Parts: sequence; structure tokens; C-alpha cells
Amino acid sequence: MSPSQTPLLDQALVEEATKKSGLVWVRGSGPARALWHVWLDGALHLVGDGPGEQPFPGLDDGSVAHVTVRSKDKGGRLVAWTAVVKELTAGTQEWDAAVAELKGKRLNAPDAEQMTERWARECRVLRLTPQGGTEPLPDGDLAAVPLPSSATTRKPIPAGLPKLLLKKKRKG
Repeated sequence: MSPSQTPLLDQALVEEATKKSGLVWVRGSGPARALWHVWLDGALHLVGDGPGEQPFPGLDDGSVAHVTVRSKDKGGRLVAWTAVVKELTAGTQEWDAAVAELKGKRLNAPDAEQMTERWARECRVLRLTPQGGTEPLPDGDLAAVPLPSSATTRKPIPAGLPKLLLKKKRKG
């Protein structure tokens, strides 16, 4: 394979893997976060940083982000790439096209009818455009302590739960 083919193959790999994955890991100036997204017009698009939406601190307009794409089937890393972050302005043609795609992927929205208006008022829509080729995948598992979140609460299991579970197994 000639060196001139490598960028095209890298671009195709990034696009196909990112399109098919419902979740990517994105690291800006802060820790990496798992984010849902859409692929549109050669770039990854995100919505968040507003009430009830996914947070992505450290992703600022003009900054560089590192994206790791996971396999939809197995959850393992497929490809890693670098992107330039661009914040889209609400009401522009580019913002409208991105939001139309993102709206279709947003699950369990509390206000589906007014969601795009809320995004325009309270959220940011980002476009992450791939730059250069793919990054080499690191060795090891890169396991990290989960980020603090109000969505994760750990409580002791109810006292009667083990008894209920054992009771169901005996009947079967």
C-alpha cells in the first residue's frame, strides 16, 4: 500500500467506526468522558453542557480533542483520532442540520417538542472534525476511576433481596 492511500484509509476507518458506534470517549483539557453523538458531513457532532444533557467540560471552541471510538458489539477500542472542536452558533444552517440529526438520537428527552429551542437557549452544539490520521492504540486497558456524578448512587441492597432471589431459583 502506498503512503498516499493511508490518509484515505484512516479517514474511512474513522468515519465508519464513528458512525456505527453509539458512544465515543472524548478527552479535551479534562478527563475523557463517554458521550453519545451523531456523524454528519465528515465530523462528529455533540450536544450538551446544559441542564439535563451530557456534560463535556474542557471542550472549547478551537481546542483539540482526542476521540476514542468503541465497538458497538464488544465495547472495545476500535480507533482513536484527534479532532478540532468548533462550537456551532444556534440558528445557522450548520447548527440546524446538526440538531436535526441529534434530535433523532436523543433518548428519553423530558421535553421532546421543545427540545431544540432549549438546546438553542441553554446548551452547546459542537462539531469535532478529524485532523490527521488515526492515533496508535495504547497498550493496556486504561482503566480509570469513574468520574463523580449525581447519577450514581451506591446503597446497601435491601435485606430481603437475597431471600427473594434464592426463593425464585428453588421454584425453577
